[in-house]
This record gives sequence, C-alpha cells and structure tokens, in this order.
Amino acid sequence: MNRKTVNNDHPDGAAAALPFPQGEPNTAYAQYFTGQSYLAPLTQEQIPTFNVTFEPGCRNNWHIHHADRGGGQLLICLYGRGWYQEWGKAPRALRPGDVVNIPANVKHWHGAAADSWFQHIAQEIPGENTANEWCEPVDDEQYGKLK
Repeated sequence: MNRKTVNNDHPDGAAAALPFPQGEPNTAYAQYFTGQSYLAPLTQEQIPTFNVTFEPGCRNNWHIHHADRGGGQLLICLYGRGWYQEWGKAPRALRPGDVVNIPANVKHWHGAAADSWFQHIAQEIPGENTANEWCEPVDDEQYGKLK
C-alpha cells in the first residue's frame, strides 16, 4: 500500500506522513456530505475498511447503519480534529487514537472540526440485512457552535 503525505496546501500547514492514503474525491457519496471528503478503500475482504479524509468543516449527513443482527460501524481516528454525534446526545470531540463504536440502528454523523482536516478509518461491521439510510444534513447553526 502506498503511503501519502498530506498536501502542503492544507490550511493547517500539515506535512506529516499519514498512515493511509488520502484517496480520491468522494464523488459517489458527495450528495450526503457538506464539504469535500476523500475516500480510499483499504480492503473489501472480511470487514470492508475505508480511509475517509475530511477537509475542514466537512461532515456527513445524519445516517443509520441498519441491521437485523450485527452490523454498525467502527471509526478509528488517525489525524486532525473531528466530531461524532448520536441523535439526541451531545457531540463528542475526536482526536487521533480515539475509537468510536457505533451500534446498528443508531442515527449519527461524523466529520471534521471547522478549522481542521480530519481522517478516520471506517469499518462497516458485517451483519444480517444491512442497509445504510442517509438522512438530513447536520444543521449549520448547530455545527457552527462546536469548538
């Protein structure tokens, strides 16, 4: 696997080597994101695993990983600062080394802080009758209050 260095044009001036490639612009799912994200598939075997890189302020819409049994998602934070929030709960700040276990059928969102690039590994946990449901965007006013 090729390793990639964060582009020198990143606003935070980062030039640290990232452990996984940044990937290509995430055009296939762009309609479910506010801002620009990048996707690098790492493996489709056993547990599908992707590296997702978010530009500052980028976040995905509220969404649910449905499953009758098993399922859900696991996030492993690698770089920068980000946020995770479950419906009806307070947002959680994310930093490198943080792990987020997202059970199946829980509405949530995740993405970068407004002033930081953010990168995480996302694993789709195998289950029975799995499906993703994309919901509404994160409210700009609420997101803007996150520090």
